[in-house]
Amino acid sequence: MHRHSYGFRSAAAFVAAATIGITSPAAAAGPPPRATEPPLTVDGGAWPSGHLQGMALDRSKGFMYFSFTNLLVKTDLRGSPVGSVTGFTGHLGDLDFNTADGRVYGSLEYKAAEAFYIAILDGDRIDRMGMDAETSGVVTTVHLKEVVEDYTADMNGDGVFDGNTGRTADHRYGCSGIDGVAFGPAFGRRPGPQKLTVAYGVYANATRRDNDHQVLLQYDVRRWRAYERPLTESAPHRSGPERTDGKFFLYTGNTTYGVQNLEYDGHSGNWLMAAYKGTKPAFPNHSLFVVDGAGRPVWGEVRGQQEPERGRLLPLLPEGVHHEPSGTYGWQSTGQHGLVSLDDGRLYLAETSRVQDGDVMKESGRAVQHRWTGRTPTPFAKATS
Repeated sequence: MHRHSYGFRSAAAFVAAATIGITSPAAAAGPPPRATEPPLTVDGGAWPSGHLQGMALDRSKGFMYFSFTNLLVKTDLRGSPVGSVTGFTGHLGDLDFNTADGRVYGSLEYKAAEAFYIAILDGDRIDRMGMDAETSGVVTTVHLKEVVEDYTADMNGDGVFDGNTGRTADHRYGCSGIDGVAFGPAFGRRPGPQKLTVAYGVYANATRRDNDHQVLLQYDVRRWRAYERPLTESAPHRSGPERTDGKFFLYTGNTTYGVQNLEYDGHSGNWLMAAYKGTKPAFPNHSLFVVDGAGRPVWGEVRGQQEPERGRLLPLLPEGVHHEPSGTYGWQSTGQHGLVSLDDGRLYLAETSRVQDGDVMKESGRAVQHRWTGRTPTPFAKATS
């Protein structure tokens, strides 16, 4: 499942674990040639960690980054490990690579502390295994106030915030935190300056009516260096923007923990959202939704709220499986553990498994190249060349 209840504790426990060799034949290979054409697969290895949450590709330098919940792994494009960052006691989720500054951005949650961050990792400095997230200087964080306000909202007015549970009326829009992150233009504007889009996690709850939208925030990160602070898990900071550069809603029906992986596809101009299926019988409960990049957001009703509310609504791409009663479109697909567009009709989708290594159970993940077909019910086909 998606959520791990990590508390604040010493990061040292994971430093040694991350130096354990990965289960990959590429690990023993020599230095690879500088690759210009992404390979069909990139092996992220097997680790004593949480499961794979997201991936990011630095195509120009030939590196792939894998988020294993409490561990970040950097490999070359042959799957040989180059470095790792350990000691995350929060939930490190989806990743994306920012071509403007050459850094990796990821969602990072500390629910018990009511702190939600974008973690920014300096990939050029990740050059050895077992680098500590707090002390190595390769990680900075920016706090997202908007997420905290929605996560902690006392929606039933009883004066008590019920905490990390979906079995409550609390959490505005059913917000469980954040997961999907991706760089792309402002919604409805292609081309345009790149913004960071952050998708909410949304609790599964079939008894509520106010949790049927995916909620997405956009930020212009060009001025974020003023907010960046080192990661200090024992004393979470609150340095971040006071407001977003746009808050948007996509009507899909309730999902289980919202958009797990978010990706902007430069080839089509659309936004892909991979989710764990929802449970409401009134919806088709798709696992992949696509925002129509050619359509602009429109002001309209945010359906199902306790009080009438208007917001900027995003259009679903009118393709895939159409569910007439709800008016939604979507597909059934993988991609919840990793989704990376190559911006030419090809994408990497994550494949995951568990590997028993002696007495240690490890989580493994690899990026596998697919082509977009748009077919129903599954829109991807594995690439063969």
